[in-house]
Amino acid sequence: MLNYHVRVGLAPMRRDVTPRPGIFNWEKAEERGHRIVQYIEEHFADEHVSFVDLAGINPVAVMYNDDDAEKVIDRFRAEKVDAVVIINCNFGNEEIAAQVAGALNVPTLIWAPMEDEFLPDGSRFCDSQCGLFGVSRQLQRNNIPFSYIETCYVEDEIFAKGFAKFVSVACMVKNFRGMRIAQVGMRPKPFCSVIFNEGELMQKFGIRVIPVNLAVVLDKYNRILAQRDAELEEGAKLLLSRYEMDDLTPPLLKKVYAFVLLYEEIFAEYKVQAVSAECWTAMQLAVGAMPCTAYSILADMGYIIGCESDMHGTISMALLACASLGEKKPFFGEFTVRNPQDRNSELLWHCGPFAYSLKKEGCVCKNVNMRQWFQVKDGDYTIARFDQDNGNYSMLTGNFTTTDGPYTFGTYLWAKFDNLSKWEKKLIEGPYIHHMAEIEGDYTEELKEFAKYVPGLAIDTVE
Repeated sequence: MLNYHVRVGLAPMRRDVTPRPGIFNWEKAEERGHRIVQYIEEHFADEHVSFVDLAGINPVAVMYNDDDAEKVIDRFRAEKVDAVVIINCNFGNEEIAAQVAGALNVPTLIWAPMEDEFLPDGSRFCDSQCGLFGVSRQLQRNNIPFSYIETCYVEDEIFAKGFAKFVSVACMVKNFRGMRIAQVGMRPKPFCSVIFNEGELMQKFGIRVIPVNLAVVLDKYNRILAQRDAELEEGAKLLLSRYEMDDLTPPLLKKVYAFVLLYEEIFAEYKVQAVSAECWTAMQLAVGAMPCTAYSILADMGYIIGCESDMHGTISMALLACASLGEKKPFFGEFTVRNPQDRNSELLWHCGPFAYSLKKEGCVCKNVNMRQWFQVKDGDYTIARFDQDNGNYSMLTGNFTTTDGPYTFGTYLWAKFDNLSKWEKKLIEGPYIHHMAEIEGDYTEELKEFAKYVPGLAIDTVE
């Protein structure tokens, strides 16, 4: 499964100068560095974020020279940090900032706190913002990608929002690099649009595709049916409690729920973060049941499963889940038909795999031929797709708001865009297909920032 915990290294930094009154004052810099690190650790540590600081690196726990930088690098490597925050406590040291960021090769945030005091004689002590311009230019010259928060007080909402955004970006980068994705079965024959290049994914991004033969899947599935009846019985009761059902589905509920146990085994055995699965041809022929409703249960358990063997779509869902730190459930709604009541509204639909928790309160909720039928709850959503053409990879992203539209089957929502014609043109002209990933909330800025840290990936919008 995906790992939504981000370990952040906090690296307060000051200018290496001989103690003197006035500008670049090292005592003021160290004091504010300690205060800021303490504030961040007390206010931003939670189940998704932990910190590593510089306590013991040197007598002042603030880095300021080359020797300090090497010690910081060693500590952060040993602690396996996923990201680094460089805090410019006074003018700072642009050389060691690049030394640390370049060696660690993890998302790096630079930030300068607001000046604390100006004396009546005109003295000031830190010039943190001034030094940050030098730090940023040094990182640029060394081709080191970085993020930054606008100069502010650490207590400001600007800092809180910027730090949350950075953590989301770090979570995406952490999971994207070296991601293992199980490919269960082959793509459906007519779906040439979901073809992907396994070798390129490995060479460009370190993403490893783990093949799972359908013969192995069938063997596991039949063993589950034979040996885990009590769990299947409980699963069938759960499904019966959720839906209005047709006559076909109830006798097959144990077989439907067997897919839940099957995919749990696949995730654990193959140590994968996501699965791209064949779903509506070979599965039904092999076992006489459909996995769509099981995908819904698995989604609410935190598993990422992309249907119709769409590897790029699966990656898109995984990235959106990471952007939300696992707090929201991504889904796989494809552009299907335009709303006859509103030309800027589109049906985002799939036959029934969306997480059950996404169901709109009070809406009709059916299960027909082992597939869910319900409308997704109202809200503001991010939409995205990772794709490629001729070896060039890009990610399309944007926003929409739900709106009203005709009732239909499957799992779906009606999406209101600012200009649907531009979205249609973008999908027609490529390199994207109509399979898109969606998630509640606005993560477009996080996705744009994420692309900074992925060489060979461009960000794209309909504009």
